[in-house]
Amino acid sequence: MNAISTATTSSVPRLLVTTSPHIQSGLSAARVMWDVNLAMLPALVMAIHNFGLRAALVIGFSVAGAVAAEFLIQKFLLQKPSTLSDGSAVVTGILLAFCVPAALPLWVAFVGGFVAIALGKQAYGGLGQNIFNPAHVARAVLLASWPVYMTTWFKPGQEYGIADAVTTATPLGLLKETARDIQLMEKITAEGGNLIGYVMQKLQITFSDLFLGVNFSGSLGETSKLALIIGGIYLLIRGHISWHGPVAMIATVFAGAFIVGGSLHYALFHLLTGGLIIGALFMITDMVTSPMTNKGHLLFGFGCGAITLLIRLKGGYPEGVCYSILIMNAFVPLIDKFMIPKRFGTSSQETVS
Repeated sequence: MNAISTATTSSVPRLLVTTSPHIQSGLSAARVMWDVNLAMLPALVMAIHNFGLRAALVIGFSVAGAVAAEFLIQKFLLQKPSTLSDGSAVVTGILLAFCVPAALPLWVAFVGGFVAIALGKQAYGGLGQNIFNPAHVARAVLLASWPVYMTTWFKPGQEYGIADAVTTATPLGLLKETARDIQLMEKITAEGGNLIGYVMQKLQITFSDLFLGVNFSGSLGETSKLALIIGGIYLLIRGHISWHGPVAMIATVFAGAFIVGGSLHYALFHLLTGGLIIGALFMITDMVTSPMTNKGHLLFGFGCGAITLLIRLKGGYPEGVCYSILIMNAFVPLIDKFMIPKRFGTSSQETVS
């Protein structure tokens, strides 16, 4: 009897009860991270094209600092297996390097990469647990700690060493400086000119230069908008990002600048300078630190764009992308609370907990 019962029981399929998700897509964190690394390759090539070996060294030291922090903290502090193979530390290191100037001392780039992982990621429990974008956490720390290093810009297209390289102003930096000079603005106006025309003539650049990323200085990864858009399109096709956040952020800055400046040139200038495009395509689309719904992405992008423009126009610093994203990162839980859809089969007052 026992033998018959055992045979009968073994032939009946067992009901396996597990927690969600029950349908697996086969998409892993490592696959997403290495796709992001691949998407950043065009911008990386343009950075090296503009700033030569110096750009490659800054990127390399930033990545080395991020990888070192990931390995050391996981192995000796957390005492758990290393996750270096997922590529997330490399993504953070490259993104940080894209947000700093080529003139940055290499040891500062290494420290920045280390800080990005240690304070921006592992302090919260590792991948998927961090509240703020790790690369921007590190950039904010570097800007507060070494402001001179973080605001010294090399003129692109040079093959000189760091000691004899020629420094220059960024488009946004010169815009801010010129707008603050009341006498200079009166002179420009009296001569029938305008602010944007003066800045572009002073730097000897065109809008096509700003789009292609040539003949002007800036952070390593923010110069070529074309390269960044190519990478963003790749991530969109792969399904790793949605259009909602980037479009909302870019449209907010463009529309706001058009209203404030009263001209298409003024709006285009704000669109094609600084870290707006890299922030919209590679920073606010981070799966961990962005909202979970498309409506949330729209609100998140709008907030990032509005704060970016506010800092650019009224703040003491010419660029506001970094701080706008960090500020909006703090509001993501609140955005999710109000934007998350209601549970199926419940009343409109009930939401998914």
